[in-house]
Amino acid sequence: MRQDSIDGVIQFTPRRFGDERGYFAELYNQERYRDLGIDEVFVQDNESLSAQVGTVRGLHFQIGGSGQGKLVRCPKGAILDVAVDIRHGSATFGDHVAVRLDQATGNQLWVPVGFAHGFCTLEADSMISYKVTGYYDPDADRGILWNDPGLGIEWPVEAGDAVLSEKDQNAPTLDGFGDFAGLFT
Repeated sequence: MRQDSIDGVIQFTPRRFGDERGYFAELYNQERYRDLGIDEVFVQDNESLSAQVGTVRGLHFQIGGSGQGKLVRCPKGAILDVAVDIRHGSATFGDHVAVRLDQATGNQLWVPVGFAHGFCTLEADSMISYKVTGYYDPDADRGILWNDPGLGIEWPVEAGDAVLSEKDQNAPTLDGFGDFAGLFT
């Protein structure tokens, strides 16, 4: 287990048991994850497939009682996964953790409530799978501009080459978002 530089964000790699046939891995075990510091109830599993290298999704989060913690993995391909601390009053507000998640390693990243989350694909046809602690709520859905210069994220793609949704292209910067007080309950 490796605790990343921002309190609450945890990167770890589940054990794999391999032989000539391949491997077996236990992807989620409530007791083991509780020992890592992830004592959450997951209510939904999500999966996305991004066909092109340089596809960026994020930086997304939900506000109010709809906040979501996310347990993220990349079972096919590779991504740069990013979590940005947007907890009001946090000593690390605006800081981020960026971790490569990939099929070969099988590592996972825990992104707690109070963080904006996004990723960029490093390989074609990358699949991203994540468990969440809250249901999707379109009325609570928000975002921050993925390449906000104030965040200092070193994305592996230039802005002109990134494959983005219109929503992600037009998201506000962190400074332009407004007051973060009371966004997460």
